Amino acid sequence: MAHNAAEAEIIDTGSLVRRWIMYIAGIYILTFGVSLAIRAGIGISPQSSLTRTMTLVFPPLSQGTYNFILELVMLFLTFLVLPKEFKLRNFASLIPAFVLAVCLDLNLKLTGFIQLDDYALKVALLAFGDAALAFGLFLMIRANLVLMPVDMFVNTIFQRTGWKWGNIKTAFDLTLLLTSALVGLAFLGEVKFIREGTILNAIFVGQYIRLYFFLYKRMKPKDEASAPA
Repeated sequence: MAHNAAEAEIIDTGSLVRRWIMYIAGIYILTFGVSLAIRAGIGISPQSSLTRTMTLVFPPLSQGTYNFILELVMLFLTFLVLPKEFKLRNFASLIPAFVLAVCLDLNLKLTGFIQLDDYALKVALLAFGDAALAFGLFLMIRANLVLMPVDMFVNTIFQRTGWKWGNIKTAFDLTLLLTSALVGLAFLGEVKFIREGTILNAIFVGQYIRLYFFLYKRMKPKDEASAPA
């Protein structure tokens, strides 16, 4: 699951049970953060903006359901990019994707009461939500278990092309944003959920992740730090 040396340094290689608990907790905290970011109402991440827009296009399906559908599409695209490298175990990625979908719908219900009018409070809520989102992502990276299909697709493009992973991820996110905007314009007559908060989300999450990595390395037990890789 690690994409670079920095991520490799914080990976937990211990008890599998502990890592699964950490991974599932990470999924829940991540979706809680996503839900708060949505309730802030000033723009959300590329993936969330697309799935959230789809709930307005066809309301009977929940955002969690649309998120799971997107993961299914990404898994299929992963197969198309490198069919010879695709293994049956790749389908295991749908398990955490399903858990994420359920947790997302649950947290959207739990945070449904949040309605803010003050812009400063909206920004503060977005910042707090992104902090939770990033911490959940940190736990998932540390657990080092199963890649979500979306991340698997980005990794597969990296393997196929050799391009920089960060550039691929940026291009992928921009593609999701463009798709979200086009869907909004085509079916709703306007772009939805893409605002200044979309940019703030990218900045906040990136900085929070760096902060969590830094704090973990500072607080990591000495015996763990000196253990051989």
